[in-house]
Amino acid sequence: MGRIDTHAHFVPPSWRQSCEQHGHGKPDGMPEIPAWDPEQHLSLMDKLDIEKSIVSITSPGTTLVAGDIAIAVDVTRASNDYAADLKRARPNRFGFWASLPLPFVQESVQEVQRALGELDADGVGLMTNYYGQYLGDASFDPVFGELNARSATVFIHPTGPCVMAASDDGVDNQPRRASPLKQNYPDPMFEYLFETARCAINLFLSGTVSRYPDITFVLSHAGGALPPIVQRFTTFSSAILKLDNGVTAATVRQMLQTRFFFDLAGFPFPDQIHGLVRYVDASRLLYGSDFPYTPAAGVEMLAQMMDKEGPVVFGEEKWEDVMYKNAQRLLARQK
Repeated sequence: MGRIDTHAHFVPPSWRQSCEQHGHGKPDGMPEIPAWDPEQHLSLMDKLDIEKSIVSITSPGTTLVAGDIAIAVDVTRASNDYAADLKRARPNRFGFWASLPLPFVQESVQEVQRALGELDADGVGLMTNYYGQYLGDASFDPVFGELNARSATVFIHPTGPCVMAASDDGVDNQPRRASPLKQNYPDPMFEYLFETARCAINLFLSGTVSRYPDITFVLSHAGGALPPIVQRFTTFSSAILKLDNGVTAATVRQMLQTRFFFDLAGFPFPDQIHGLVRYVDASRLLYGSDFPYTPAAGVEMLAQMMDKEGPVVFGEEKWEDVMYKNAQRLLARQK
């Protein structure tokens, strides 16, 4: 049984250089940006019978300096061009989720048009927040409108939590990192799971999901911490806040089952998966390796764990869908 990997990353040399130049050489508290090259990636794919990898730029994304449009546009375009060349050279092995220079809206709309119209991207990959602006922010509506018009797939990857706050000199609306335990533990260890839930809740409560019905979303890491708190945030919004937004546990469940996919990068087994499958069935699940941020040995170990536990939970036939056929169906949407 083969696999299609929808959660894998690439590290273009220019992006690495830009990250290191602008203070992101140890992103989100990690010790370093890992080594990566296409041949190394293909070698791992062959070893694990991964037919195709859909790669993306991971945190901190391509907007590396708050407020600097020029750097964001240049880094985004260079990264997407690299990915397009990678796919063009090996179309049967690589695809990509294109980056956008958010929070810069006009430039992001233009990059959606370029990436999906010219570069043959398989969709776009967004961070959960951009310097404290989460994806449900009303200012991002033109971007989601363009994505909706193209029936795009939106892959959402967590980044470090961030808030807008007054700076020491009294200037308001300055982005501040909001990882209280970051000095001891890097964000990917657990903050990413809460960040994914925070972003998804924001997308639902802002109405973004319902306003743009032709977008299909992919949430990383089995939805992070979202499933256990669906009932809480939906009931709280209606019963306590009296919000007449149509967001109920039932509507969220229906949208998760029809508008969302969830990759299994990370540690969905043996525990996390059981919360997720209370809301979606096997048809909404995708394989993810998180390579190279999960090292090759870790990818192999997690793949073995999935192949042991997955068929027990879902059955052999449905597990084949999770590993391959669901992604095949998802990728066909963008053609």
